[in-house]
Amino acid sequence: MLLSLSIKNYALIDDLRVRFDRGLTIITGETGAGKSILLGGLSLILGKRADLNSLKDKEKKCIVEAEFSVEDYHLESLFTKLDLDYEPHTIIRREILPGGKSRAFVNDSPVTLDVLSALSIRLIDIHSQHQTLQLTDNDFQFQVIDAIAGNKGNIENYKTRLSEYHKAKKELQKLIDFQQEADKEQDYNAFLLKELQDARLQPGMLEEMEEHFEALSNVEEIKEKLALSSQLLSDEQSGILVNLNSMRNALGKLAGYGARFEELQNRINSAFIELDDTFNEIQNIDETVEADPEQLEQVNTRLQLIYDLQKKHNVLEVEELIRIQKELEEKVSVTENLENDIKDKQLKVLRLEEELDAKALKIHEKRVKEAPKLKKYLESSLTKLGMPNATFRIEIKSTTSFFANGKDELHFLFSANKGTGYGELKKVASGGELSRIMLSIKAVLARYEKLPTIMFDEIDTGVSGEVSDKMGDIMKEMGNSMQVFAITHLPQIAAKGAGHFKVYKQDSGEVTSTRMKALSTDERIVEIAEMLSGKNISESAISHARELLLL
Repeated sequence: MLLSLSIKNYALIDDLRVRFDRGLTIITGETGAGKSILLGGLSLILGKRADLNSLKDKEKKCIVEAEFSVEDYHLESLFTKLDLDYEPHTIIRREILPGGKSRAFVNDSPVTLDVLSALSIRLIDIHSQHQTLQLTDNDFQFQVIDAIAGNKGNIENYKTRLSEYHKAKKELQKLIDFQQEADKEQDYNAFLLKELQDARLQPGMLEEMEEHFEALSNVEEIKEKLALSSQLLSDEQSGILVNLNSMRNALGKLAGYGARFEELQNRINSAFIELDDTFNEIQNIDETVEADPEQLEQVNTRLQLIYDLQKKHNVLEVEELIRIQKELEEKVSVTENLENDIKDKQLKVLRLEEELDAKALKIHEKRVKEAPKLKKYLESSLTKLGMPNATFRIEIKSTTSFFANGKDELHFLFSANKGTGYGELKKVASGGELSRIMLSIKAVLARYEKLPTIMFDEIDTGVSGEVSDKMGDIMKEMGNSMQVFAITHLPQIAAKGAGHFKVYKQDSGEVTSTRMKALSTDERIVEIAEMLSGKNISESAISHARELLLL
């Protein structure tokens, strides 16, 4: 519900501030008084593009601010989706700066025009004879039939499953595509994996094997150097161990002469023991070192295998080859398990299709059941609105495809006169007919769901007094459950409002401004009388105005 509207520095408006109530509110004024300016200001709240030429004073910014009560609309999830803080009383503000840039705010938080539009379209709905495209929109037609059929909960459940279905189908296709790619690489990956597994790779093995290869390749030199070392240590005449033993015996005789001689003897003993142990190790190694051409060939072959693998995979370390081996194991394993994953996903898609079929059928049956009721109401309403020969045909055709609103194709077909065939609304209905159809549909919708504030902009143009009286009755009835605005030139409709505002121009020196004020009962009588008879108001016009107002 629109609680208040403030417009500053827009077109002919200096500073306009008005508050509104529930029910049907009438807005009247002479042609050119500025009613379209009021709608232009509201259009900025709806996210329309700003025009620098609309600034009255080009040196100042334009500000349009609207306060809405949104607590009856259940918009908490929409606010969350739009990343906005929910407030029961929400203020939308639009500013046009002198430089031409514009800014938009919701509860003082800056927003984009897309966010502004997504929110405001749920708060206010403007209709004129030239703006009835919504009526021919298929989604809107589904909204109408589903509101009457009580399908809101069914549609929400269906859409939840439909989202899961699309997600599952997307995941299934991704698995199939991955499998196709994996199949192309499977044999090659398996070949690479077997090569690495056959190499029996271990961390640090390359260094050990290279050392082993060097030892096997130089057996003669190793044995020669070991023999020389053994001779130098153990020669009976001049070997190091013989000489050390002589030194040990000599220093042992001096140990009684002081601690320093005893220390020398201990050090010589340690050196003797260490070298004697080294001699024994040399002997042991010498016994194990033998020329083995066969083993040398085996080690060389293993080394060449590792070098080839490093070159093939473009790495320098065995550890990197081990990492590649693990990756290949995962790829091969995943490829082998893909078939099961695909089967599981196919079963999920099939299950969701069955659930969607059941939900769509339930939606379809309720639509078919309630369509005659909608047809009867619309034809009855249009008869009252001066279209006695208007007939509707609501075609609901079940298909095999899953659409956003079920599996149905829906067409509102219309014939305005006897003997003429049915056609789509946008092709066979005139602007005046569309506006009356829209009024009838909005009226029936208001009985079944909470609608946003509706503003009818001169949809009564070109209709008779009797028809306008019926239009006013429909708007008044709608106003019993929601907020409705009607911009009108017809006294029959103006008299139906619970509230009445007049838009007028006021001259102040060289400046003309648009003003808007709430009319008292006496002022309404005068305004309606003037709408009946023109500027020269007669007593009969006053009397007629009172009658229309039921005073």
